[in-house]
Amino acid sequence: MNFSQFSYITLSAYFDIGLLKYIVFVIIMCVFILIVSSNILLIVVICVNGSLHEPMYMFLCSLFVNELYGSLAFFPFLLVQILSDHHTISVPLCFLQIFFLYMYGNVEFYNLAMMSYDRYVAICHPLQYNAWMSMDMVTRLVVLTWFFPLLNVIVMISLNAFSELCGNIIDRVYCANYYITKLVCRGAVASNIYGLVYVYTVLLGLAALIIYTYARILKVCFSGSKRTRQKALSTCTPHLASVINFSFGCFFEILQSRFDLSRVPNVLRIILSIYFLTCQPLFNPITYGFTLSKIRLTCKPLFFGKK
Repeated sequence: MNFSQFSYITLSAYFDIGLLKYIVFVIIMCVFILIVSSNILLIVVICVNGSLHEPMYMFLCSLFVNELYGSLAFFPFLLVQILSDHHTISVPLCFLQIFFLYMYGNVEFYNLAMMSYDRYVAICHPLQYNAWMSMDMVTRLVVLTWFFPLLNVIVMISLNAFSELCGNIIDRVYCANYYITKLVCRGAVASNIYGLVYVYTVLLGLAALIIYTYARILKVCFSGSKRTRQKALSTCTPHLASVINFSFGCFFEILQSRFDLSRVPNVLRIILSIYFLTCQPLFNPITYGFTLSKIRLTCKPLFFGKK
């Protein structure tokens, strides 16, 4: 069977909820507007405020840009599908969606790892911070944070884009590379090997970096002065919360794709599958906006005026 014979992919995870779909549409639309507006606000605040042109806030700006990008790639499609009676997507658009969403997930993970390293240097090596985390170094790290995921996603999609498929139905509300791989007729050996190598080298390496940096930060917190602990907690708590939230999203994604959850209610399965695409872009602007004093004090006059 030739790949070109399929003109569309059916997303079978959607199910009929009658008139409730309009309520769901309004709720998702409100979430989407909140995500877009909050991320744009914080991007603008960081860009225009000279006092926020520091390494930590540059990484935050990259994080917010990625979440804005991921949300714009996902939510409009989801809103259209909620109101549609036919839940299909053309094959080219399916691969384009895979590119956007996997790019978002990869950049998010890289960005969180770089932010962990930044906090580690700031707290464990404060005297060397300005030398180690110069703006040139931060710029290079941000570029690498976007370049390596781009390279990975291009290779990953290329391994499946020209393969022969033996089906066009995936049990998902959006296109996912793992499910496309399962449709490949003669198996996707190269894709599977590449995926395993990437996970066990790059992704586990980034996870090890995050764990190591926070182990060192916690050591400083427990052995340092009260002022050191307060500084560490004030700057690291929102980032650690973001890492944990993203980890939950990745866990739900693995759980959904690797195990049979047919006995789980459809609504819960859908929530689990879109968790990291919805909660992370919503969670981060609120968390960082409320907990980081520089951002909070900069945003306050925008809503309450200058006193």
